[in-house]
Amino acid sequence: MLSIADNELLTRTGADTPMGQYFRRFWQPVALMEELPEPDGPPLRVTVMGEALVAFRDSNGRLGLLDAHCPHRGANLFFGRNEECGLRCVYHGWKFDVEGKAMDLPNIPPGARHHDTIRAKAYPTREWGEMVWAYMGPPAESMPEGRLPELPQLEFGVLPAANRYVTKQYVDCNWGQVMEGDLDTSHFSFLHMPAPGVASNENPDAPADERRLRWIRNDPMPKFTVLPHEVGFVVGGVRAADDGQNYWRITQFTLPAHGTGPSTFPGETYFGFTLVPITDQSCWMYCYGWNPERPIEGEERAKLLQGHGIIANTGPDYVPLQNRGNDYLIDRETQRNATYTGVKGLAEQDLMIQESQGPILDRTRENLTATDAAVVRFRRTLLDAAKALAASGAEPAAPWRHEAYRVRPGSWFAANDVSFEDVMLQRFDDPLGRVG
Repeated sequence: MLSIADNELLTRTGADTPMGQYFRRFWQPVALMEELPEPDGPPLRVTVMGEALVAFRDSNGRLGLLDAHCPHRGANLFFGRNEECGLRCVYHGWKFDVEGKAMDLPNIPPGARHHDTIRAKAYPTREWGEMVWAYMGPPAESMPEGRLPELPQLEFGVLPAANRYVTKQYVDCNWGQVMEGDLDTSHFSFLHMPAPGVASNENPDAPADERRLRWIRNDPMPKFTVLPHEVGFVVGGVRAADDGQNYWRITQFTLPAHGTGPSTFPGETYFGFTLVPITDQSCWMYCYGWNPERPIEGEERAKLLQGHGIIANTGPDYVPLQNRGNDYLIDRETQRNATYTGVKGLAEQDLMIQESQGPILDRTRENLTATDAAVVRFRRTLLDAAKALAASGAEPAAPWRHEAYRVRPGSWFAANDVSFEDVMLQRFDDPLGRVG
């Protein structure tokens, strides 16, 4: 369990908090490109780590991300006019470009100092991997390198667009609970299983084939190995398989809040996600599927559009259709006779549990076990880094190692005397799952 102080430190990401300052050293997704599709289109409300912002695409197609409140009298720029390469506040006509520079101050006399000094707070943005990314940390001139770090080169983003599927979903709880759920592969033996007494191949919502389900179901106490790498760590959870073999599920965690699904065998589509706090009690989960060997098309893409794997079926504003407000459409008869939860969909089952822990989980009340090893490593990694930045100004190295983010998760099976390091070499030709 964590102390009250450490639980606060881990979960709070406002600009005046240690974790908030740590997160701001990394590029963050702030929108999908499909939300800002055209020049001079409607502005978009964006809230990131408690900051109210507004995004817009100007007449030349450039993206801006500004403080939502006009620096004159605080009117919300969401209601502004997106026109002629700038966003104009409709209260008194002040207009700003994508960098926050004042373009027109029509109620200020010519020659007044305001024309040179007034700026709206603006963050640098990039478009990459079907997402809009923003850097909310210190300005480039204050960095030791004199520039901003590059975007993390997650594999999905470097592939052709046809080889990936990208979306997002709203999660009604603190970001840390979602990440910890991903790192806890032991819950698969329960949460995502058929009901007791129901054969694996009789479950229409099964998240994997019958063989993998059987191994997961039969061994609810996987043993974990955690290996650190340049930008996070890789987790191997091993269960007994058939004929003296082990079944390995491999999860990648990269800083500050990127995770992956652990089930992919060679040739299958990989899944990953990036968590971005909206407030301390809600977050966006940017989800992506990618296949480095082939396009994702036809029936497979159609399935993703309707929600599959870690991707929930969402409605307006990317809110899951099964949510806290309707008890995730739990069906008690299905729970009794078909599935462990009575909730349809792997993503929805995860959301139910993560949100049920409360807006911010009280980790002082936990009783952890050996199967929580990766969760403990995650907490310690983030806490140590945020504390070092706050106490001594020790800047994180991971944002500057952007190429190291190209890592893969996956599944593998091997003889029961094969170490995790050798499993990684067999699966990826690399001890840490790096590709490139």
